[in-house]
Amino acid sequence: MGQYIARRLIFAVPTIFLVTLLVFSAVRMIPGDAVMVMLGDANVSSADITEMRTRLGLDQPIWQQYARWIGEMTRGDLGNSLFSRQPVFQEIVVQRLPVTLELMGLSILISLLIGLPVGILSAVRQDTARDYISRSAAILGLSVPYFWTATLIILYGSIWFGWMPPVHYVDLTEDPIQHLSQLAIPALLLGVYMAAIVMRMSRTTLLEVLRQDYIRTAWAKGLRERLVIVRHALRNAMAPVVTIVGVNIVLGLSGTVILEQIFVIPGIGSYIISAVLWRDYPAIQAVNLFMAIPVVGINLLVDVAVAYLDPRIRYR
Repeated sequence: MGQYIARRLIFAVPTIFLVTLLVFSAVRMIPGDAVMVMLGDANVSSADITEMRTRLGLDQPIWQQYARWIGEMTRGDLGNSLFSRQPVFQEIVVQRLPVTLELMGLSILISLLIGLPVGILSAVRQDTARDYISRSAAILGLSVPYFWTATLIILYGSIWFGWMPPVHYVDLTEDPIQHLSQLAIPALLLGVYMAAIVMRMSRTTLLEVLRQDYIRTAWAKGLRERLVIVRHALRNAMAPVVTIVGVNIVLGLSGTVILEQIFVIPGIGSYIISAVLWRDYPAIQAVNLFMAIPVVGINLLVDVAVAYLDPRIRYR
């Protein structure tokens, strides 16, 4: 197991390096110029523009800018935002990242609490009314985009009931009820969408395991249903489910970008949209880096969890 984890760690390093290269190149390809966006309608001379470009290091070749960014990043310096002048690390890690992680964590928790039991029940009671209802609900959950539902909730809530979700973010330590009420609806919408994926995967994999010979042997021994399902079937059925939970976490990161913008939540999602609009290169690069590292880490944890559940994978 130790060698397997070491191999996966070795693969993770070049992956993160490749991500930094792609992100840096993509950011420089965004149409528009950061200096011109910063100046706006200000009446400045071409000499002032050149001086600002030199001061920001944007006059250097791209490979030199990339090498400088990598060098500063390895020393823990992600630079300052071009517009707020604040350290990007402070804005992302201290102010924005905890909000996004909390929203994503609530969504994942909701998806597991709904998707796993419903998927298991649907597989155990295959072709019954419960199974049909569960499958129909899962298809409905996957077919209706969560951002569309979010828009309808805000639109019809304000028209019919004169209700609007809280638009002023309150920290958890300041007012827990107000804080959770603002995160509840987006977390539920994203959680239900991901629950549909978990439900379908857990049902499919559990059905395959329940058709195996060793499960028939367990039934033939007269073991109780709970014992057969929990002790003999679930462990082998959970490996693909763990993988899909990892995929859900990645989906959750992208989903929070949209939901944070709709529900005015000051997380990473709303931050990166502002950064792209303002061509804030250090902020865009740092946000993508902080989203890439958890994704690589989650994939690593998923691989280790799957290898633990299915030891054959360690030797492939």
